[in-house]
Amino acid sequence: ITGGKLTALVGLSGSGKSTLLSLIPRIYEPTSGNILIDEQSIKEVNLHSLRKKISIVDQNITLFDDTIFNNIKYANPNAADKEVYNAAELSMSLDFINNLDKKFETIIGENGVRLSGGEKQRLSIARAFIKNSPIILLDEATSSLDSETEEKIQKALDVLTSNKTTVVIAHRLSTILNADKIYVIDNGHVVDSGKHENLIKDSII
Repeated sequence: ITGGKLTALVGLSGSGKSTLLSLIPRIYEPTSGNILIDEQSIKEVNLHSLRKKISIVDQNITLFDDTIFNNIKYANPNAADKEVYNAAELSMSLDFINNLDKKFETIIGENGVRLSGGEKQRLSIARAFIKNSPIILLDEATSSLDSETEEKIQKALDVLTSNKTTVVIAHRLSTILNADKIYVIDNGHVVDSGKHENLIKDSII
């Protein structure tokens, strides 16, 4: 995977895409082989140090029964207030925050029970902005969102991943089209790779 580029993983449900993504922050350990970042094995890196360099955006965001402000700041406790507000703006979260009675001081309930799926995901993106890590892992979870929310989230993700090393499980055609390289995963194996136009040209389907 090339640094500073967008790499997409595609394949049928259950093919191993999420498992592959989970190997990078060592949520799973590989049973064989090795994963290197800048030619250094991630096995030899302190786990906290490794995960500090990685932001994950997916549908399984953990939110706390606290304010929106504190939920965003959780990703970087040392962040200044201005950085929290800036992350909310960049993630398109201000759209819904400003419509809440207490705005940033709104208590969102356990796991964000008072928020919609799209609102939770935008907070997840806000956390990634405030963490400002060089590696972004995206398990795109926009398929159940309405088209307007999906468009807002995609715009936020485009800004977030600019010039970052990004690995995305792609569900949207636009993500695949924009990827610098695509890996086709089938039953735990890479069966093809390349840019979108080359994969289409070489496809026998």
